[in-house]
Amino acid sequence: MNYEEALKQYLQATNSHDFSNVRKVLHKDAIYWFSDKTCTTMIEIQNYFETAWDIIKEEIYTAKDVRWIATDQNTATCIYTYHYQGYHNGKFVSGNGRATNIFIRSNDNEWQLIHEHLSSL
Repeated sequence: MNYEEALKQYLQATNSHDFSNVRKVLHKDAIYWFSDKTCTTMIEIQNYFETAWDIIKEEIYTAKDVRWIATDQNTATCIYTYHYQGYHNGKFVSGNGRATNIFIRSNDNEWQLIHEHLSSL
């Protein structure tokens, strides 16, 4: 798997709404910077994802205009516009923002997400 496939796998895992799938593509030391919170442990990241999935039902998360701005054999950084849609309190909602993802090649030669920074527009 290359880093572009790792991003696709991450998006698919996110849209599964099952954190065990997301955890498979995360580095053990992953750090997330969300607009409203920093998560530095796996349990904090899991809680944030599960809370978001509980608030926005049937959420679909996508990445548009992905640009790989720095890559080498062990690291890859991309920026993109994220879009989400789903149901909040029974009403359809959607939105977007900016994202930065950093992937690193792990010891077992798999690409894993070590950092995500999201900001709403």
